[in-house]
Amino acid sequence: MMMQVLVIADDLDFALELTEGLGGKGFQVQRESCIRTALEKSRSVDVILLDLTLSVVDGFEVCRALRAISHVPVIVIGLRDDEFDQVLSFKLGADDYVVRTCSLRKLAARIEAVHRRARNSWESWGLQLDGEVHDFGPVRIDMHRRMVLRGGHEVMLTRKEFDILALLATNPGRVCTREQIMSEVWGHDGAGDTRTLGVHMTGLRKKLRMPMLIETVRGVGFRLATHRALAEEAA
Repeated sequence: MMMQVLVIADDLDFALELTEGLGGKGFQVQRESCIRTALEKSRSVDVILLDLTLSVVDGFEVCRALRAISHVPVIVIGLRDDEFDQVLSFKLGADDYVVRTCSLRKLAARIEAVHRRARNSWESWGLQLDGEVHDFGPVRIDMHRRMVLRGGHEVMLTRKEFDILALLATNPGRVCTREQIMSEVWGHDGAGDTRTLGVHMTGLRKKLRMPMLIETVRGVGFRLATHRALAEEAA
C-alpha cells in the first residue's frame, strides 16, 4: 500500500517540488496551504511534512496544533540547520527535523524511518496494526486509527495521552510501573521526574470522564480496570 504523505506549505514552488519529487519515489503526496484543512487531514495520512517558514502563521504553532490533535509522525522542514529551531520543534512534538537543502533521496529515507519507528512502537507492545479495538464500557480504543471514542464521540487526546492509554489497554488488569510507562512513552525511566506522568494521567482521566477506568496502584504504577470490575462498578 502506498504511503500517504501530507505536505503543509504555502510556498508553491517548494511544495510542488516536494509533491512531484516524492511522488516520483513512490509516495502518495497531497499538499495543503490552508492550515484548518491540513489539521482536518492530519489524522488520515501516514507522515506529515511541515514547512516551518509558513508566511501567514507561525510554523511552531502549527506543529503544536498538529501534535495536540494528531498522532501521525511529523517531520519539520526548516530553512537552516539551527539548533534552537530543532530543539523547539522536538519539544513541540516533532519526530524529525530536516533543512530545505536536504536531498529528496535523504528526505524519502527519513520519511520511511519515522513511519517505521511509529509502527515498531506498536509492535513492541504486541499490538496488531490491522484494526485492533479495545472496549472498556463506553470507552473504545482503536489502535490502528489511534482514536478514542466515548459513547460514540471522539475524545481528543494528545499523542502522549493516547500512548499511555494504549499501553495500559494492551493488558487490562495488569499493573504498568511508572518506570515502564515513562520508558515506553518518553524513552527514559523518568528518574527524578515526579510530575510529568502525573500531569498527563490527570488530563487523561479528565478527558475520559470515567475515573474508575484507570486505577492507581500506590507506589507502583497504574492499570486499566478489567471488564468485570467496570461492570461491577456500574451495577
